[in-house]
Amino acid sequence: MLQARPYSHLIEQLKSAGLRPTKQRLALARLLFAQGDRHTTAEQLHCQAMDAGVGVSLATVYNTLHQFTTAGLLREVMVDPGRSYFDTNTSDHHHFFIEERGELKDIPGAAIEIAKLPEAPEGTTVRQVDIIIRVGQSKSA
Repeated sequence: MLQARPYSHLIEQLKSAGLRPTKQRLALARLLFAQGDRHTTAEQLHCQAMDAGVGVSLATVYNTLHQFTTAGLLREVMVDPGRSYFDTNTSDHHHFFIEERGELKDIPGAAIEIAKLPEAPEGTTVRQVDIIIRVGQSKSA
């Protein structure tokens, strides 16, 4: 009886997305997708990779995250200029951003109603609407 290779589903997922399953891509995919839906920064993933003994540079982590995003495996959530999180949940949803902790929490897409959007500039179409609700600790009176 043939035994399936560990993480063969990730190899197929990368191939289906048009990405060659290199050793580094597969190692980062394992870290990203093994824990279910999550939000991570490139720096956080790089630290996690180092802790797991995966020898990759921060530049490789950034490149891989952007390749995965372009291939539709991840969704990039920009919370500030120059500060992005990568979301393994690519379904239609929005986010709370907890500023003090630098943490994103999912909001189901159906939980927010948008009454009207402006017309897109000429020659463009709206592909997606991302809403980030910034929250902070409540001040006690």
